[in-house]
Amino acid sequence: MSAITLGKPAGAGSLRAVWPAILGLSVVFLVEMLDNSILNVALPTIARELHASATDLQWITSGYSLLFGGLMMAFGAIADRFGTRRMMLIGLILFALANLTVLFVHTPGQLIAVRAAIGVTAAMTAPGTMALCFRLFDAENLLMRATSLITTVGLVGLAVGPTVGGLVLQVLPWQTLLVINVPIAVLALLCIRTGIPADDPAQRNTSPLDLPGALLGTATIVLALWTATLAVEQGWSHATPWLAALGAVVTAIVFVVHERRTAHPLFDFALIKRPAVSASLAYESAVGLGMAAIAFSVSLQLQLVWGWTPAQAALGNLPQIVVMLAIGPFVEKIVTRLGTQRAARIGAAAVVTGLLVYALLGRYDYAWIAVALALTAGGMRVVATIAGVTVMRGLPEDQTSTGAALSDTSQEVASSIGMAVTGTIVAAALTGSLSDITTGTASAVAFQDAVTTATLALTAVCAALVIWAARRARA
Repeated sequence: MSAITLGKPAGAGSLRAVWPAILGLSVVFLVEMLDNSILNVALPTIARELHASATDLQWITSGYSLLFGGLMMAFGAIADRFGTRRMMLIGLILFALANLTVLFVHTPGQLIAVRAAIGVTAAMTAPGTMALCFRLFDAENLLMRATSLITTVGLVGLAVGPTVGGLVLQVLPWQTLLVINVPIAVLALLCIRTGIPADDPAQRNTSPLDLPGALLGTATIVLALWTATLAVEQGWSHATPWLAALGAVVTAIVFVVHERRTAHPLFDFALIKRPAVSASLAYESAVGLGMAAIAFSVSLQLQLVWGWTPAQAALGNLPQIVVMLAIGPFVEKIVTRLGTQRAARIGAAAVVTGLLVYALLGRYDYAWIAVALALTAGGMRVVATIAGVTVMRGLPEDQTSTGAALSDTSQEVASSIGMAVTGTIVAAALTGSLSDITTGTASAVAFQDAVTTATLALTAVCAALVIWAARRARA
C-alpha cells in the first residue's frame, strides 16, 4: 500500500494503525544509537588490520560524532523547507551507500572518510525521527506512547550493541558491523515510504534558508563538541582545546548577532522564549549532564578502582538498562496520573537524587551504584519523553524538524560538556594516566575523590537547570 492511499494518519487511534511508520522510525533511531557502540568493539581489530594509530582510532569514532551532532540543526532547517519525509528517505539511501563503501576501505584515512560520510547522512535522518512521529497522532497520550516505544528500541540497541558486535567479530570481518546497516536502512526506507504520507507543501517552511546561519550554527556546535573531546583526551594543559573553545565562543557570538539581524533566521530565538520550549530544553540539558557523569565514571570505577573485569563491569551497568526498558511502557501512565509538569519535576528530581547517591555513597558499595543507576535511568526516561514531546508541541508545524534537531543537539552538547568536566577534573587529580591506577593505591583514592568532586559539581549544575526549568514550565 502506498503512502498516498493511506492518507495522512494524524488522527490514528492506535499505534497498530500506523505500525509500518512506527517500525521504520524505530529502526532509524536504533541505527543512530547502535552505530558507535557496536563499532567500538572492533577498534582493536581495526587498529591491527589497517595499522591505525591511536589518533586514527580517535577520529574513526569522534569524526562521526562531530558531524552527526554538528549538522543536525542545519539539516533540520533544510527538512522543514524541503520536506521532512523526503529528507529522511534521501538520508537513508545515502546512509546505506556510505556504509557499503566500507568494503573498499584499505587505510585508516579511508575509514575516517567513510565514518564522516556516515555521520553526515545520519544527521540528515535524525531530525525526522521525532518530527515524523509527531505527524502521526493528534492525541498526546499516543504521541508519548509512540515516542517511548521508539526510544525503547534504540535503548535495546545501545544495550546489546557491544555484545552483538563481539559475537559478529568471532565469525565475520569487522566490515560486517557497518555493512549490516545497509539492510536495516532499506527496511526503514520501505516502512517510512509506505507508512508515512508525502510531505504536504502547505506545512513546509516557505522562508528562504539562512545559509550563513546554518554554516555558523554548524561550526559552533562542531567546535563545542570538539572542545569537549580534546579536553578529555589531551587536557587543558594543551593549547588545542583552548583554541577550539575560543573558536566556539566566537562563532556562537557571530551566529547570535547574525540571527537577530537577518530577515529569515535559521531558527527564531523568540520560539525558545516560549515557556514550554525553554523549560523542556533545560530539562534535556540537565539529563544530558547527569547521564554523562554516570556513563564516564561508573565503568572506570568498577574496573580501575575495584578491579572488576570488563564483563563484570558490563553486568554492573545493567540496572541502568533494565530500568530504562522496564519503565518505558509506564511513562504514559505516569504522565496521565501525575500531569506533565509534575511528572517532569519528579523525573528530574530522581536524576539529581541518583547523582547525589553516586557522588556521596557510590565509593563504598556496589549496591549504592545500582541505586544511583536505577534512579538516573528511570528519571531520564520520564524526562526525555516528556521534554521531547513538549518541545515539538511548542513549535509551529513548519519548524518541527528544526525543533527535533534542537532537542537532540542540546542533549548531545550537554553530554559532551559533562564528559569534559569529569575528564578534566579526573586528569587534574592524577599524576599519571588512567592505566596506572591500581586497586587500593593512592592513585585509586585520588581517582575516586576526583569522580566525587566532578559528580557533585555536575549535580549542582543539573539541579540548577531543573529548578529553573520547573519554574519556567509553570509560567
